[in-house]
Amino acid sequence: MIIGGTTPFAVELRAVTKQYGSKSATVRALDGVSLGFPSGTWTAVMGPSGSGKSTLLHCATGLDRVTSGQVLLTGADITQAPEAYLTTLRRRAIGFVFQHFNLIASLTAAQNVALPLKLAGSRPSTQVVTEALSRVGLADRQHHRPRELSGGQQQRVAIARAMITRPAVLFADEPTGALDSRSARTVLALLKDLVATGQTIIMVTHDPAAAAAADSVVFLSDGRVVDRLDRPTTHAVADRLARLEESC
Repeated sequence: MIIGGTTPFAVELRAVTKQYGSKSATVRALDGVSLGFPSGTWTAVMGPSGSGKSTLLHCATGLDRVTSGQVLLTGADITQAPEAYLTTLRRRAIGFVFQHFNLIASLTAAQNVALPLKLAGSRPSTQVVTEALSRVGLADRQHHRPRELSGGQQQRVAIARAMITRPAVLFADEPTGALDSRSARTVLALLKDLVATGQTIIMVTHDPAAAAAADSVVFLSDGRVVDRLDRPTTHAVADRLARLEESC
C-alpha cells in the first residue's frame, strides 16, 4: 500500500483542472477543484449530468491525468506517477465497486473475489477468500457463479472483491444503481459497516437515499464544488440536487 506523509485525508485534490479536447473544442470537466476526503469517512459525490462526477473519480484514482493541480493518495503525490506504478497502486491501494458489478461470468464468487490478489501476484488462501465472503454474508454462496446470484448478492461479491486487498480507499460508482430498493439498503448497510471499521469510501451516486447513508455529500456543477452537506438526510439531499438541476 502506498503511504505518503502524515495527512488527515485519504484522497486530496489540490486545484485540479481537467480539460478534454483542444482550442475551440476544449471542455473543462473539472475547474480548479480543491477537495479533501478524510480518512475513515464516507463521502457521496453528486451533481447534475455533466457536472464532473465521473471525471473527479477518474482523476482521483489516476485513471485520468489531470491537466493541472495535484492528486494525493494517503499523502503521496500521484499526479506525475508512471503508468506502471499507478497500475500497481490501483491493484493494492484502491478498491472499485461499479454499478453493473463487473464480475466474470465464468468464475465462481470465490474465484471472482480472489482475482485481485492473483493479479497482484499473490496466491490467496481459501480461508482468506471465505472470510471476505463471510464479511458480506455470502460464505454459503462461494461456489455459485454470477448468474446464480441475485443482483444484490452480486454487488456484495463485488464489494468483497474490492476489499480483499485491504485498500486505503474504496471508490464506488453508482453501487446501488442497478439494484431494487431492498438490495440497495442491504448494500448501503454493508458500506456503513465498512466505514465503522475505518474504511474510506468515495461514492458517486444520483440517488438521494444512497447519498443520505454517507457521512457527507459534495455537490458538483460545471466542474466545480458548489455545495457540501454534512449529516445528510434524503430530503435535504434531494432538495439541494433539485435546486442545482434547476440552475443548469
